[in-house]
Amino acid sequence: MGREESAVEVGVFGSLRKAMEANGRPYRFEYRIAPTGCTASQLASAIGLPLAQVEVVFRNGRVINIHDPINPGDRVSFFPYGTPGPYRIFLGILRETRKRERIESGDDRKTR
Repeated sequence: MGREESAVEVGVFGSLRKAMEANGRPYRFEYRIAPTGCTASQLASAIGLPLAQVEVVFRNGRVINIHDPINPGDRVSFFPYGTPGPYRIFLGILRETRKRERIESGDDRKTR
């Protein structure tokens, strides 16, 4: 993929692909974002993913929180709930899910 200056490379996996099909989008594509970036949740909403079904976001191969920033040039992947047990800990999914719950409940004092 030849990346545009203010674009991110997006990948959508698992059952989230149904949302892509419903929106007439492929599972992997480039998407233009603001030169200043956006959050992963803003990107997910912009491409038509139901936020309540997104559990895991990878940015450049590392697990991040859905409220973390995305910048032009990043590779971003969205995964649904259902990742098997040990991987939830090894990849940092459990940590980021708990962080998301704290942020969304308004208790974001402890973010790490």
